[in-house]
Amino acid sequence: MELQDIISADKEYVASTYARFNVAFKSGSGAKLYDFDGKEYIDCATGIGVNIFGVNDEEWKNAVKAQLDKIQHVSNLYYSQPQAELAKLLCQKTGASKVFFANSGAEANECAIKAARKYGNTRYGRNEIITLKNSFHGRTMATLTATGQDSFHKNFTPFLDGFKYAEPTIDGIYECYTEKTCAVMVEVIQGESGVNQLDKEFLRELEKFCKSRDILLICDEVQCGNGRTGYLYAYESVGIHPDIVTTAKGLGGGLPIGACMLFDKCKDVYTFGDHGSTFGGNPVSCAGAISIIERLTPELLLEVQGKGAYLKINLEHIKNVTAVSGEGLMIGISTTKPAKEIAKACLEKGLVVLTAHEKVRLLPPLNITKEEINTALKILNEVISQ
Repeated sequence: MELQDIISADKEYVASTYARFNVAFKSGSGAKLYDFDGKEYIDCATGIGVNIFGVNDEEWKNAVKAQLDKIQHVSNLYYSQPQAELAKLLCQKTGASKVFFANSGAEANECAIKAARKYGNTRYGRNEIITLKNSFHGRTMATLTATGQDSFHKNFTPFLDGFKYAEPTIDGIYECYTEKTCAVMVEVIQGESGVNQLDKEFLRELEKFCKSRDILLICDEVQCGNGRTGYLYAYESVGIHPDIVTTAKGLGGGLPIGACMLFDKCKDVYTFGDHGSTFGGNPVSCAGAISIIERLTPELLLEVQGKGAYLKINLEHIKNVTAVSGEGLMIGISTTKPAKEIAKACLEKGLVVLTAHEKVRLLPPLNITKEEINTALKILNEVISQ
């Protein structure tokens, strides 16, 4: 099948929800991708942070294939070895008490929202959740409502009641707080709105605010989790202890999976029938996720921090770059040029990058080599400094 055949079929049969670049990737290895003409690209997008160890990773593939040789799916009416093993691994590494598995970040966040409302309703009659302006939590109706960006809300009213959007300051939280507040939901680094790092002192104050009132603190780690920032989960870099943590994207290494981790305070909030998912905790996805989480060692996370620092210091010296944000291998680049034009020009030169509002966004695989980073920097320099 040629590229034009793929484009024609896509335009005729696939819902028009994506503005696609004029390329289709056929294969790859690690941080390298190849299109249908054999052109090579350095991948600094990883399927929006999904292919955490790049494309065609042998260890991940072997784990997935081994599970496929056993059973590809089992209903959640029965016990599942890969699901139990992954839940144990996540709890041991984070201190969480229980895990609910879903298929995506939006579904993990739905689980968190329901858990927070049940916790608040059954104890205090509380059901309002504060999220932050410029946040992004998903595209289901509840997570879309939770998203603090007006641009995502057009044409989809009416929305769910019970959400308020605060400025990312403690004063902003106080302005939205009422006796009905049951939870505050934050991203330590807001990915979709421009790789915006929340102020660490604000997050620490927020933790104190929540704990003093028995309000649940939810950290959405869908994009910034699973080693992306050089920490297993980004909240660890701040030193806070959330009550609920959600994650997805890089967790499955390329297969769909989401997780909602419930810590001690709300570990028993759910009972039989409160929530569910047909495909949540699928054995094959869990097997892939186990291989990912087991490899996120302290040594690897230090490497990610080092690679991120190397990228940032070199990016800051490129002409027309005005600021660089982010942590580890989650980086946003502000420039004097339109981000979408930069992304298009980079693609033509063999570099895959993302945009996030007015910024260029980099989410390379954690195992990207220094040589590949230097190639990416060379192309970015050529495109941005022109």
